[in-house]
Amino acid sequence: MAVVIKYIVERNGVEKMTFTSKAEADAYDKMLDTADELAGFLNASSLLTDEAQTETLALYLAQNKDALLVALGAKKPAKVAEKSPQKKTVKAVTETKAHDEAELAANNKAGSEQAA
Repeated sequence: MAVVIKYIVERNGVEKMTFTSKAEADAYDKMLDTADELAGFLNASSLLTDEAQTETLALYLAQNKDALLVALGAKKPAKVAEKSPQKKTVKAVTETKAHDEAELAANNKAGSEQAA
């Protein structure tokens, strides 16, 4: 028989989620705390009248906290490790264009010297 440790996140007597890691359970509990605070903030406004909609929006905002902080300007976006292919393409096109222009200028100079 195996012994399994489970961490249960419970709110108002209702089991919300079960985890095998204390860190994951704590993170989920913290996210639910954030959602509760956001729901209170949203309820203070008269923008949303449906309580279920307010709770859903608060939960969504809490789950996407990092993106929300970036959108609010409180946090800088995470840097991407590798450059995007689009930037490489723009750089390659720019380099090709510069090379072609230099080649055209050299050909024009050679052509004008031959004509003289």
